[in-house]
Amino acid sequence: MRPVSHLSRDRTAYLRLAKLDIFDYYLSPLLAWALLAPALRLDPQILVVLLVFLLGEVLVMVTMVALDDLTGYRDGSDLANYAPDDRRRRLARKPLVAGTLTEQQVLRFAWITGVLGAVLWIAATVIAPNTPLWTVLLVAVTFVFAVQYSWGVKLSYRGFQEFFLAALGWSVVLVPYGLTAGRFEGFALVQALVFGLGPLLFGVYSNTNDIEGDRQVGRPTVAVLTSHRGNALFVGAVSAAETALILLAPFVGGPWWFPLAMLPAIVLRMRQWRTGFVHGDILRARKLGVHVHRLTVLLLVVLDLVVIR
Repeated sequence: MRPVSHLSRDRTAYLRLAKLDIFDYYLSPLLAWALLAPALRLDPQILVVLLVFLLGEVLVMVTMVALDDLTGYRDGSDLANYAPDDRRRRLARKPLVAGTLTEQQVLRFAWITGVLGAVLWIAATVIAPNTPLWTVLLVAVTFVFAVQYSWGVKLSYRGFQEFFLAALGWSVVLVPYGLTAGRFEGFALVQALVFGLGPLLFGVYSNTNDIEGDRQVGRPTVAVLTSHRGNALFVGAVSAAETALILLAPFVGGPWWFPLAMLPAIVLRMRQWRTGFVHGDILRARKLGVHVHRLTVLLLVVLDLVVIR
């Protein structure tokens, strides 16, 4: 029988592997809920569907990050990016690099969470009051692509990383919204697109910090493929696209004052870019990006509760 201290250490390592503290994608069902008509927001069936979808989403994301860590450990990129002398990166967040989990343990964990996540997403679809074909197809594609992000086909190693990070965010808003509302609207689409750009706009700063490690293993992120100036222009363009979507909202069903209400997020996004590419503090800019995304979601939820009445 294993000592209790070892079991406790394993549980902690698995929690770090799952990276549950980065919960930004998991805010998607909350946004989908806020987009619903008031009569649906407290419907027991709707709430159960959103909860089951959220639990499945957590497990699918955990599978994705576990397999990403396994691939990053095997190809050496995590060893380079999380070197012991890099004080600004927390080595314990990578249990394989830290030696607190084995490859076999991580792979087994990924299989278990992946299967459970798929079961819960299927269950959410079965019990949903609406099942438009596009939502069924989208949830299936999302699951397959999430598993293949750094495993199997390895989408993130084939030049699709940035698009995937955004598309994943779009999907996890549109699917629960489609399963509960049963329709597809312009204002909801714009908000889903804005939501998806949030994780991308701290992911690209991580990529900027990880250029050397990614280049060594042939992971073709935009930061690797372009110059510093080219990467800065790309990140600036994505930031501008987020602002453009916010400005578009009044033309697709949102209130005229929507861009004004979102102004704090727009200003902070500009500050994030300056922090990273003018002042050169990439990791601080990444951290700011996490906060900007969470603020953006909060603003969207509050605005939806005010507007959709």
